[in-house]
Amino acid sequence: MDPRTQELIRNMVAERNWAQFHSPENLAKSIVIEAGELLECFQWNNKADSSSVQAELADVLTYCLLMADALNVDIDQIVQDKVSVTRAKYPVEKAQGRSTKYDRL
Repeated sequence: MDPRTQELIRNMVAERNWAQFHSPENLAKSIVIEAGELLECFQWNNKADSSSVQAELADVLTYCLLMADALNVDIDQIVQDKVSVTRAKYPVEKAQGRSTKYDRL
């Protein structure tokens, strides 16, 4: 991830003194709320307005970045770790082209 993005978010939060509201619990709630708003873009059909989808996706990602910052975790590392776990659970030879849960492959 570009470190400038994380710094941009940190600065915006600091300028407004919003960190006081950014407990992991509150951030988790905000992620779910914003994800719901992203899903709402597709509520009645699959032809969602691109600008609305991008705005809601940006909100979800911003709250995720804020949570990672609050928990002091390395985003790149946790994503890489999770991909390694997922690769092991879903080997290509069993999972390619399938949406079956790993315990049923």
